[in-house]
Amino acid sequence: MPTDIATQDLAPGLDRCFLFDAVEGSYEITGITGQVPDWLRGSYYVNGPARFERAGRRYNHWLDGDGMVCALLFDEHGVRFTSRFVGTRKLREEDAAGEFLFRGFGTAFPGDRLRRGLMLEPPVNVSVYAFAKRLLAFGEQSLPIELDPVTLETRGEFDFHGRLNEVSPFAAHAKFDPANGHLINFGISYSATQPALNIYEFDAAGNLERRSRHPIELPHSNHDFGLSAKHCVFFLSPLLMDFGRFWGEGLSVMESLRWEPERGSRMLIAPRGAKKDAAFTVPAGQGYCLHLINCFEDGRMLTVDILELEAPVYPEYQPIPDLFSNVRPCWPVRYKIDLKSRKLAERQAMDYDRTPDFPSIDPRLVSQKYSDFWMLGISASGGAGRKFFDQLARGSWRSGSVSDVFQTPAGEYLAGEPVFVGNPGNREQGVVIVEHLNARNDEAAFLLFDALDVKGGPVARLPLRQRIHPGFHASFSSTVTVPQT
Repeated sequence: MPTDIATQDLAPGLDRCFLFDAVEGSYEITGITGQVPDWLRGSYYVNGPARFERAGRRYNHWLDGDGMVCALLFDEHGVRFTSRFVGTRKLREEDAAGEFLFRGFGTAFPGDRLRRGLMLEPPVNVSVYAFAKRLLAFGEQSLPIELDPVTLETRGEFDFHGRLNEVSPFAAHAKFDPANGHLINFGISYSATQPALNIYEFDAAGNLERRSRHPIELPHSNHDFGLSAKHCVFFLSPLLMDFGRFWGEGLSVMESLRWEPERGSRMLIAPRGAKKDAAFTVPAGQGYCLHLINCFEDGRMLTVDILELEAPVYPEYQPIPDLFSNVRPCWPVRYKIDLKSRKLAERQAMDYDRTPDFPSIDPRLVSQKYSDFWMLGISASGGAGRKFFDQLARGSWRSGSVSDVFQTPAGEYLAGEPVFVGNPGNREQGVVIVEHLNARNDEAAFLLFDALDVKGGPVARLPLRQRIHPGFHASFSSTVTVPQT
């Protein structure tokens, strides 16, 4: 009999990557194979959901799990691995109760709680960055949590020296201007009458330099934005949040979102530091963008590079562990906007359609002209059945293609944003760090690739003593190293 493609398992063993108890710990990594570059010094961090079951209840959505940060600290003596849950209010109260108490992004249940009856109690599970001599873990629409950069112990919420509070809208995708070390971020204030987009810019010490507020026509659900030297760029897809249902009917965020492609997508271009009336929008088709790659100006032309999907990807993050069962194609796409005419001048799409996500570039080139970027891909994209990331791909705008691709064997997966780390002594050399999850053997490791030859396979493998969950966003800091005892 022919196989029913709707029942295909295109990600064998994927449940073993999600349904286990995460372990906190810290130890020197042994058994490293290959060669860790001598110049690689500093700290790699990745944040992601790491608890999906408690007291007989299972979360439905990947974004629901409690945040756990994992770190690799590289120094002249070797590599140390550390993992620790982010000590949120949610985690503390649920640990004390022994059960889930708070509504999740994709999981609602009778009697679940919200923060002040208004918003999710955040699991702080999306990203982690070193900033202002601190290590900050970020979640959606909430203050970041400060962690000890070495032990990862939680120090508490960071409110940017009192300029924000626990209900200030604050996204998980902060950007960092390499020209001055500033942190730029956004948050959407949802209102039945006038939703608005807030943009914040903080100096290198964490002091608020400016905040602007831009009214938007619809309550867009936005996860990311782009930063150029002179502008902040928002791809406003017609994925809309219905807070009436979230508050009035007790639904999860996932159940309260509406996809209305007939409304079309627009890009909002907001000059940094300018008044709100200097912002403008341009039509941008009917696609969906979860993550942008980079933005930069070249004369009167603004280039906006994104990963563009045919439809939102959040429905494919459920149910745990059967993810991406019907995920739609996605491509790297370059938009060019004429800043003088305020019109779209050009759209260029690459032909790599393996539903890439978690794009990354050399952080020294944020907001500047660049060519190379790295991302994870799903080789089985287009097939029906659960699937997961199993490709590391490098795209090149110089060639206009994605031709440098590493593929894992069946039952092995990649996770976490692939982080580029450049050789400080040779600007043409760097490595990419990414999680490797072997579901067949219940093993986890981190892999290091030559950044310009990922198809050649990892140059080093750093095996862990225990499994870790698939991470989301990652970063690298050269300013934090392991203290010797």
